Formats: sequence, structure tokens, C-alpha cells
Amino acid sequence: MKYYIIAGEASGDLHASNLMKEIRKEDPEAVFRCWGGDLMQSQGGELVKHYRDLAFMGFVEVLLNLNEIAGNLRFCKQDIINYQPDAVILTDYPGFNLRIAKFAKKSGFKVFYYISPQIWAWRSSRVRIIKKYVDKMFVVLPFEKDFYAQYGYSADFIGHPLLDHLSDDIDLPDRDTFIHQHDLDQRPVVALLPGSRKQEVYRMIGTMVESLVDFPGFQFVIGAVPSISPEFYRKCTKDIPVKIIDNKTYQLLKHADAAVVTSGTATLETALMGIPQVVCYKGSRLSFMIAKRIVHVKYISLVNLIMDRKVISELIQHDFNRNNLTRELKEILFDRPTRENILKDYDALKQKLGNKGASAKAARMIVQYLKKNEV
Repeated sequence: MKYYIIAGEASGDLHASNLMKEIRKEDPEAVFRCWGGDLMQSQGGELVKHYRDLAFMGFVEVLLNLNEIAGNLRFCKQDIINYQPDAVILTDYPGFNLRIAKFAKKSGFKVFYYISPQIWAWRSSRVRIIKKYVDKMFVVLPFEKDFYAQYGYSADFIGHPLLDHLSDDIDLPDRDTFIHQHDLDQRPVVALLPGSRKQEVYRMIGTMVESLVDFPGFQFVIGAVPSISPEFYRKCTKDIPVKIIDNKTYQLLKHADAAVVTSGTATLETALMGIPQVVCYKGSRLSFMIAKRIVHVKYISLVNLIMDRKVISELIQHDFNRNNLTRELKEILFDRPTRENILKDYDALKQKLGNKGASAKAARMIVQYLKKNEV
């Protein structure tokens, strides 16, 4: 069968690529055309557009790029018509994908959504769109199934795919090898994960590295993403002596004592790898003002949202500054009870996320639905 898959950022590329791998096990004749990244392409997907050309962060940034977004939507719709897939599979990325869901369903295609948009945080009215135009929704956070049930929609909770990805036999070198490979010294490591989009990196990284001088006994290391050039990171750090390691996030986290993480999927990855962290977020002033009015969640990190209480510290907008970051970092680095409590809560988090096998479960259900024409 033919599958058209759309992911609009790095985390979506990761999860969609694993889904593609599992679909092929259920459907050896599967053919993929996709919007995503290198990981989806490595699974044999014919890449239409890379996510680095699609990721616009914040309300203002979206408004400034409306023409480009509209052009991408027109192109995508025509591409789906030309390709004639057996199924359209959408991964998160709601501003774009919900519009495609409506178009694809009206055009007679089966529509599956893998990893729900965070409509429980804002614009819950979009449930109506999902009920009308999405044949099956696969959710990865435990509270999402109940959220949809409140609106009379049956979503399938499959567990979180990161549990599979991080439990696989990832080739992670020992500490001595890692240090040698990346020209580090023997000091403990603080990992800096400033995000996967240029707008995020530009706003986050300067404050992250400012705290370096407050920790002479540690080395700060930036976990870079391949879609952003090393030169861009260097420009943002303003010559502050911090190491940059490209596309080795899990290796970096494995050997880190603590991490400073931009809000997003990386907060969950860091938790599942057992690294105490401080979560940060800073958007444009106008975007933040808009978000305060329309986003209705108590926390910004997935860790705290899933646990429904504060497990890790969050520094948002004006609270994200050198003094606050230094204070929070010192606590998770030097206060043993704080570190032990965080790690204990991480264990409880894993239990809440359910069993492994999310990608395989979703793939099996998608193929079965298509073969039996149950949707």
C-alpha cells in the first residue's frame, strides 16, 4: 500500500521514521512519500520537503510567514491528489496537519493521526475537526485518551514511542571514548539543548551559556541538531567558549550530570535517560502575551504535565535569566536530596507512560484498519 506521511519537526521525523519501519513489517510492499527529515528518508521515504523549511515558532513568526505556509499547503494538497495514497498519516504539527486532514478526508482518503496535537493545552475546539476528519487518532500521553472521551471521540492510547527508541540498542560510547571523540576534558558535563528550530536557538542559547562562568568545575556542551549549521550556533554564543556536538544528543545526555532544556519533546527524552534538568522557554514578547491568554496548562514541560505536578523547575520568559538559571542548576547539581527526588519521579513517569511497543502497535492497527476497511 501507499502511505503519505507528514511530520513538521525533528521529533516528528524521529517518531514517523520508527512508525515507517514498523509499517513495513506489517506491510512488506509499503511505499512512502513524506514531509519530514533525514530519518524518514533513511527508512525509504521519498522526501518531498524537509522539516527545516517548515518549522515556524510562535504566533508572530507564523503571521510573518503566512504566504510561504499557504504555498506549502497548496502544494501538499496537489501532491496528495497526484500520489493517490491508501492512507494519509499525520504526525503532530497541528497548524498544518489539521488543514491537510480536512482536505484529505473530503478527497476520499483514509486519515490517521499519530501523536495528537496538544489541543488539551489550547484551542480544544479543534476536537470537532478531528472528530469529523480523522479516522483514527493514536495518542501517546496517558491523559489524552480521557480528554478525547469527554468529547465523544475514541482515541487509541498506544504508549509513548520514546520508550522504544531509548530502550533500543543505541550505540552509546563509554565516557572516555566520548570525551576523546569530542575533545572534551574530564570535568562533569552540563548538556545544553536549545531546541531544533533557529528561532528557538537564537532566543535560548545566549542565556544558557551565560551561566558557564558560574560553574568553573563543569564544562557546558551544546547538543546541536543537523538542520542548523555550526556557524549559526557560534554566532548565537557570541564567542563564549562552549563546546558544540552535532547530532549526538543521546550520547551527550548519557554522560551529562545535568541538562538545560528548551521545552518540548527533549524534556521527556532527558527524563527517560535519567538526567536532572532545568526546563526553559522564551518566545517573542508578542507571542508570549498571546500565549498567556489562550494556553491553559499549569506547566510547559511534558514531564510536569504528565505527572500533573512540579517534578522539574521551569523558567519561562522573563524568569529565564542568568541568575535564576544558575540558582536552579546549582540545586540539581549539588543538592543530593533534590537529585534523588527527581530520579524517583522519573521512575514513576515511566510507569505512567505505559508499555513499550508504541510504534509497532500503531503500525499494526493502521494496516489492519486499511485491510479490513474498518474506518
